[in-house]
Amino acid sequence: MKLTFNGAAREVTGSCYLLEAAGEKILIDCGMFQGEKELTSLNYKEFNFDPKKISYLILTHAHIDHSGLIPKLAKYGFQGKIIATPPTVDLAEIMLEDAATVNQDETIHENKRRLRMGLPPRKPLFTMDDVKAALRLFYPVGYDKQFSLTKKISIMFRDAGHILGSAIVEIAVNEGGESKKLVFSGDLGQGSTPLLNDPQLIENADFVIIESTYGDRVHEKPESREGLLSGAVQDTFNRGGKLMIPSFAIERTQELLFYLHRLERDGKLKENVYLDSPLAIEATRVFNDHASYFPPRVKQEFQNPFTFKRLKFLKTQEESQTMNDYPNPCVIIAGNGMCTAGRIRYHLKNHLWDARNTLLFVGFQAVGTTGRFILEGSKLVKMMGIEVAVKAEVRKIEGFSSHADSNGLIRWISGFRNKPKKVFIVHGEEPSSIAFGEKLKGLGFRTYIPRLNECIELG
Repeated sequence: MKLTFNGAAREVTGSCYLLEAAGEKILIDCGMFQGEKELTSLNYKEFNFDPKKISYLILTHAHIDHSGLIPKLAKYGFQGKIIATPPTVDLAEIMLEDAATVNQDETIHENKRRLRMGLPPRKPLFTMDDVKAALRLFYPVGYDKQFSLTKKISIMFRDAGHILGSAIVEIAVNEGGESKKLVFSGDLGQGSTPLLNDPQLIENADFVIIESTYGDRVHEKPESREGLLSGAVQDTFNRGGKLMIPSFAIERTQELLFYLHRLERDGKLKENVYLDSPLAIEATRVFNDHASYFPPRVKQEFQNPFTFKRLKFLKTQEESQTMNDYPNPCVIIAGNGMCTAGRIRYHLKNHLWDARNTLLFVGFQAVGTTGRFILEGSKLVKMMGIEVAVKAEVRKIEGFSSHADSNGLIRWISGFRNKPKKVFIVHGEEPSSIAFGEKLKGLGFRTYIPRLNECIELG
């Protein structure tokens, strides 16, 4: 049995692991690399395996850094089955269709640059036809249900509490008369979030592959995020400004809407909230379709948590542009979460230079992204061909992270009754993975931090 780490090894994005066991080749995730150009260029390289020989793809959740290269996989011959939870199947559809559109637009822009430099044009990573071909391969499987891939390999999804439908994956393999169990954490949620259950604990495993996005730090207390959001709203409105929130379309946006709904209900929100993201609007519809996955407390509080008087949807580009000259204080939630694409760039171009405004980060900012540059104190950022001064107040609320922090990760892995033979630490920038590894060693775990494309025999 072998495991190859084709992404998210000593960095956060590009999750993709190849398991070779009992005569089968199985992928766990097939994500897109995001961040600096050196990293994103990996998306255009050939896979480190033959897609035609992959029997199954197990998708932990719909985020693009876990699902984004699935259409490319189909493009190059993958015809196996893609197993995911029902919400992930629906969310992946809208995410991958959006990714195809974004990639097509970026390719047009890139080829204009390449033409000026005398370079040959670049083909898109994949097309909408490739997305449609991939979507035909999806097969939904719910939580806590054993699903047999073959006579010798079975899987079970557990609730990871990261986004709607996110899964921890248990893989049981019988090979050579010996049974072994692998557990892939996927991305683990931090718990105590309104729309999600806490990550399920797993009792036994021979090998664990665990994320470490925040393996070197501790978030603010979850209870503080609503108060911090309220404070950002009130402070910005008191200055007569706009509160801009770059937000991921899935989970983060819906959680923000939930808290803003509460603020309106409690009389603390007296200006409009604009959701300026067709993808987030569509994702919110999917959330409503799968409301049975919410904890019961959600329905006890709101019949529909994502609908309230002050909330306005901006679906078209023309509607979005009306915010350029909007005279009143407001909240603008727009994608994407790292400010590298999407409509948030237009709002930053038009409002980042105004000291009355606030830019509020509520999620992880990868190295090389515009969000990371701003968060690290850049006074000027390039935005759509021009340089824009950063004079708006910049804030960050760590408590909104959909990833478990160091304490949450340790709490989850401590749930195993017997320590696994080895714990592989992935999906974290190198300092974070190393720091988390040292903490686990101190608790008696045998750990290893793989490198990109490293193949390891699981004995």
